[in-house]
Amino acid sequence: MNDIAIKVDNISKLYKLYDKPSDRFKEALGLTRKQRYKEHYALNNVSFDVKRGETVGIIGTNGSGKSTILKIITGVLNPTSGNVAINGRISALLELGAGFNMEYTGIENIYLNGTMIGFSREEIDQKLQDILDFADIGEFVNQPVKTYSSGMFVRLAFAVAINIEPEILIVQRA
Repeated sequence: MNDIAIKVDNISKLYKLYDKPSDRFKEALGLTRKQRYKEHYALNNVSFDVKRGETVGIIGTNGSGKSTILKIITGVLNPTSGNVAINGRISALLELGAGFNMEYTGIENIYLNGTMIGFSREEIDQKLQDILDFADIGEFVNQPVKTYSSGMFVRLAFAVAINIEPEILIVQRA
């Protein structure tokens, strides 16, 4: 797998669609034996490989599973069945700032996200100035991100995502 960066092997993602919230509740408590949901496969036995150095685009109509497969590859979602193997450090621009804690300051979120990616505090320290320079939000970095304008929030989230120097970069365009 040395030349393979991403290996997606027979991935399926099944969602249970309920007509009423009470049906989900009854099933969760085991109060019914009757199936009260419809099965919807967002993905059904999808397989592909992405080699190192390749650029791949995933296109399709609304509801075809594009976001779902990207979230499974990045570990945001778990597949119902199948396997994903990643060979390299991965960073994703799916929903910018999705991993941010709104109560934490910008600095605290930088360290939180860096730690989640697997960096040591020393490695984050080395990248901190580059992140701050790119984000260009000044002293706001010491305030909770819930006080940021939407532009400041996005700049900080983007700065964190790109400055981890990923070997694999996943970008989702809305």
